[in-house]
Amino acid sequence: MQSIEYAASRLHCSVGGSALKPNDEFRKQPKSFWATVRLVSQVLGYTEPRTGRLRTPSFKAIAGALASVGLNPEHVLETEEVGNSLGLLLESYFVYRAHVLYDLVRPALMTEAGARGEFERVRQTLSRGCPLPMNKQKGPKRAPAYFTCIINILLTEALAGLPCDFDPRKLTTITRDAVPLRTLARRVDGAFPSPINPIAVWEIKEYYYTTTFGSRVADGVYESLLDGLELEELRENEGVDVLHYLMVDAYETWWNDGKSYLCRMVDMLHMEYVDEVLFGREVLERLPKIALEWRRRFTGISTS
Repeated sequence: MQSIEYAASRLHCSVGGSALKPNDEFRKQPKSFWATVRLVSQVLGYTEPRTGRLRTPSFKAIAGALASVGLNPEHVLETEEVGNSLGLLLESYFVYRAHVLYDLVRPALMTEAGARGEFERVRQTLSRGCPLPMNKQKGPKRAPAYFTCIINILLTEALAGLPCDFDPRKLTTITRDAVPLRTLARRVDGAFPSPINPIAVWEIKEYYYTTTFGSRVADGVYESLLDGLELEELRENEGVDVLHYLMVDAYETWWNDGKSYLCRMVDMLHMEYVDEVLFGREVLERLPKIALEWRRRFTGISTS
């Protein structure tokens, strides 16, 4: 089995303060590659039951998982003892996925107290007005939606007066020649400059107060997958590229209870259903830079 350190040196993984972007070695793989990733993850489990450590199966374990459900493992093997190029690539991907989750995602996720502190700091240093929504809790837990508020403040500041819809209460529609071309199935959490012909859309998943990893939290990941599938179809069949982002936070929810869904987010990113996934405090550094690119697309001029 490969070590995480080996994968880091071999795959040139970006860690330590860099946002999670797709690795070119994996992003162009066919859907059959991702079918194998998902199936093997299901059969073996995303984590070790006793330790909670993320699994990084070798090509032999991958072949064994396929055989255990009645499938022919020969497509990942050169011989019984030697993996072929696909088997080794799958092995490398599982190690890579664990590597970025441990070294990039885990330290970026914030607790409720950490998010509250960052919100207070950002609110004091960036004073431009913007929506600061409250969470959906009641009683003592009723408070600003810290992560969403941080995102709104950062975008408002970076977009410097350009229009932006921080809470679209309508479906996203793409038009051509004043005629609807596509209307997405669900509402997104934000759209720039608007949900009509947006340059970018995003989803925010912050769950600081959940006590169990329930279906509502899991559904949040699948909602982003649905958006990504529709935007992929739009891009491939109509040549319209809408940037798509997923931003998530809450250490307890995602790291302690939902590692398998973090794995799915890394998979989704490399399947190109999202352009970037931003975890926790990564938004502080990365989101203003992303917004500058949106401004370039909107104005057609450099903002550097």
